Parts: sequence; structure tokens; C-alpha cells
Amino acid sequence: MANRWLRPEVYPLFAAVGVAVGICGLQLVRNICINPDVRVSKENRAAGVLDNSAEGERYAEHALRKFVRNKEPEIMPSINSFFTDQSRN
Repeated sequence: MANRWLRPEVYPLFAAVGVAVGICGLQLVRNICINPDVRVSKENRAAGVLDNSAEGERYAEHALRKFVRNKEPEIMPSINSFFTDQSRN
């Protein structure tokens, strides 16, 4: 039975599922640890609804979002500019 699932053809599927589970796990840990709207301890839950817009803004504007904010939405900019540059024609 184990030989049936542990064929070399299945390794990319295991890798893709492993990466997806890892990303989900990292997002869950990020939310539990630093999301201002998630309160795990009993003392914090007793506080009720807080007006913490500054803390929420810091959470939403993380480093990756700040890094890509002024970038063009391109995957390979050098290849895109090579094929779309009007001065080359």
C-alpha cells in the first residue's frame, strides 16, 4: 500500500500541498500573534471592542505591502520591457 503512494511522480504533489499548508500555518500564527482584533487571553477578551485603528493600520501596512506599493505589477519586468519597448522597433 505504501508503495502505491510513494512513487516519484507523487513528490511534486506532496511538495505543493506542503507549501500550501505551510503558508496557511504561517498566516494563522501571524494572526494569532500580532493581529490586533484577535484576543487569545481572557483579560484581553474582557476588554470588549477597542478603538485601535492605529494598531490595525500598523498590522495592515506590513513590510511586504510597503515594498510592493510603488512597483509595477509585473512578474518579469526585464522581459516585459524587452518585448514592449517602442524604441527597439
